[in-house]
Amino acid sequence: MRHIAIIGSGPAGFYSAEGLQKQYGAGVRIDLIDRLPVPYGLIRSGVAPDHQSIKAVSRRYEKVAVAEGVRFVGNVLIGRDVSIDELRDLYDAVVVATGAPADRPLGIPGSDLPGVLGSAAFVGWYNGHPDFASLDPPLDTAAAAAVIGNGNVALDVARILAKTEAEFAGSDIVGHALEALDRSAIRSIHILGRRGPHQIAMTPKELGELGHLEAARPFVDRADLPPEAADAGLEPGLRKSVAHLRAFAEGAPDGDKPKTICFEFFAMPIAIEGDGRAERLIVERTRLTDDGRAVGTGERHAIDCGLIVTCIGYQTPPIEGIPYDPARGRFANDEGVIGDGVYCVGWARRGPTGTIGTNRPDGFEVAEKIFARFGTGDGGKPGGDGLDALLQTRGVTAVPFCDWQRIEAAEAARARSGSPREKFVSIEDMLGSLAPQP
Repeated sequence: MRHIAIIGSGPAGFYSAEGLQKQYGAGVRIDLIDRLPVPYGLIRSGVAPDHQSIKAVSRRYEKVAVAEGVRFVGNVLIGRDVSIDELRDLYDAVVVATGAPADRPLGIPGSDLPGVLGSAAFVGWYNGHPDFASLDPPLDTAAAAAVIGNGNVALDVARILAKTEAEFAGSDIVGHALEALDRSAIRSIHILGRRGPHQIAMTPKELGELGHLEAARPFVDRADLPPEAADAGLEPGLRKSVAHLRAFAEGAPDGDKPKTICFEFFAMPIAIEGDGRAERLIVERTRLTDDGRAVGTGERHAIDCGLIVTCIGYQTPPIEGIPYDPARGRFANDEGVIGDGVYCVGWARRGPTGTIGTNRPDGFEVAEKIFARFGTGDGGKPGGDGLDALLQTRGVTAVPFCDWQRIEAAEAARARSGSPREKFVSIEDMLGSLAPQP
């Protein structure tokens, strides 16, 4: 029997477990270890709450979690409750699948002012992640917001800021965020990108959603659009996205809806100013060089905004005992192999690129490498039994998958009408829901 520990129970972790099941069949025991009492990582706390069809992939992961030989071990923090070296002693192999949950810093003057938030924090806030539940974005005082980035996360943030309460029907946005957004004073949302429409990383479906909002109108300045004939050389998905932008350019920025989502291309943030809080974003106009880089032109303007959300990428926090590549913001690895029986998958391996499904080949590839390295048999490691004994000596109570299902049922029971759940937004409340009821 081989024993494998997977750190992280998001998509990369579950796909790794699925790949290991395929390789080993009944000859493996897999522990999915997570610092939270709840699984699914990005699916629970990163995917937009109004995109429930994407969240449905968790049902696939659930089948893996309840399969013979797989355990969810929640509420266990690596580095605090158990070290990497201890895991290596307990398991034949350790797979790091912690994702990239930390925001990449903006790194311009004033980016530390109140009112400047990273997308991991802001998305975590409206998704009810315990790390960000107490965030207090200035929605009630800011009349305008700037969203920095030209990917789908920027679209998610802009859409969430623009929606009416009625448009969140059927979503699992948490109550504190829904109430704050309903009181929001924001009427102008600026989406900034350093390059142009042909360089966006936005997909057609997400862009198209902006054209159907009840209270907000998207707008693109025609002057920022390349000649239409140039669209012919784009790959089909990007060509469809640019078609949406061209349609947005046909509308007026001050139409019949109270909110505006204004795309600002060739716009490079260079400073944030304000008296004790963010009040304006200083932007420099850019142009593209022959090799596609955005360089400043010296032309500058200010955008008055009290909320700035940066959607410029993520990085993986280091874990003591695992080599780290600070320049790339991920673990140092050679095609998923860290060394000494330690592997990494997903964003912890390659950085924050690709879709949820992109993690599946990663997980299956590392599973193949583990099988090729260790094969079948018994390595004499104690695996989960050893972990349980170690945690018991340290007074750590792990949360098994059956208890997560009880938490899930409690969240469903407290949901507002039409919503699939009302998430607990603190670890204490999650664990409290497991206590016997009087």
